[in-house]
This record gives sequence, C-alpha cells and structure tokens, in this order.
Amino acid sequence: MADSNKVKFGLKNVYYAVLTETAGTITYGTPVAIKGAVTLSLDAQGDETNFFADDTKYYNVTANAGYSGSLELAKIPDQFKKDVLGFIEDTNNILFEDAEAEPKRFALLFEFSGDANKTRHVVYDVTCSRPSLGSSTITESKEPQTETLNITASPLPIDANGRRLVKAKSNEGDAEYAGWFSAVYQYT
Repeated sequence: MADSNKVKFGLKNVYYAVLTETAGTITYGTPVAIKGAVTLSLDAQGDETNFFADDTKYYNVTANAGYSGSLELAKIPDQFKKDVLGFIEDTNNILFEDAEAEPKRFALLFEFSGDANKTRHVVYDVTCSRPSLGSSTITESKEPQTETLNITASPLPIDANGRRLVKAKSNEGDAEYAGWFSAVYQYT
C-alpha cells in the first residue's frame, strides 16, 4: 500500500536486533523492544560530487554513506547494554562496563505515525557509542532525565544482486506490516 500520509509524527515501537556476520552472510537475532523512545534523528551521510565540463555542471553523483544521529530514550535498558554494548553482569546482578568490550552491530526498527496511516522502518547496520552518564538534582518538581545513544547506520555489504541496502519501510496495510517487529525484514 502506498504511503498516503501528508505528515508524520510520533515515535513508538522501537526495537533492536543484534546483527551477526559470518563469512559475508548477515543474520539477525529476534527483535527486542526498547521502551521509552523520546526522539530519533538520523541525518543522511555521503558526499555530493559535481563534475564540470563545457563550462557547466556536466555530471553529478552522490554517495550514500547511510545515516548518523541519535536515539533519545527515557532510559537505556540494561538488556541493550548487555546485548549491544558488551556490559557484563556478575552473579550478584551487578552490571559492569567492560573497557575491552566491542559494541555489536544491530538493526534498529521503529514506527512513525501519520495523518493517514502508520509507517514502520528498519535501518539495517547500526552501531552506537556508549551513552553519557549524568542526571540533575530534584528541585521544586521532578523532571525526568533522558539518555541518548549516538548512532551510525551504514550500508550493508554488497548482496548477491549488487545492492548495498541501508533501510526499508512498510506502510500500514502492506502484507509485511503486521509481522514487522517479529523478525528483521530482508529484501526478497
């Protein structure tokens, strides 16, 4: 079904699925919900190159290097810290940040609302940096403090068809829409 929205708003149903690459083959774990999504901002990355000849712009090409931006959450779940950031937990349920841990790649799935229908998205090859640590004192009122993940979404390695996919979307009413958060949808 075509996207008939005139506007988009809202962010909900944020999930992550750990990416595994073995001998050039990409697979994903089962998507895990991340509750408390506040904002998602992804800026397109890649350079535009203009070639001039005959005293005019003769040729123009852009490189798609994916996206970079941030995901702001009410609180980053401990499970995400363990699954993606490599935090470890001891037998007393104490969570440790391991300086030697390498963050894992993952797919990021999410949903935007619109005036006509909802749209679900997946960004396929995401990495993130460790979040900052901080809070502030309580004053006359309690204001929730959010946590932010700085994320980079890169194109996947070239597939058998010569494509380097970055993201996909499904509109409400599409056949794959209902099961979008059950497994990471891949090009068929």
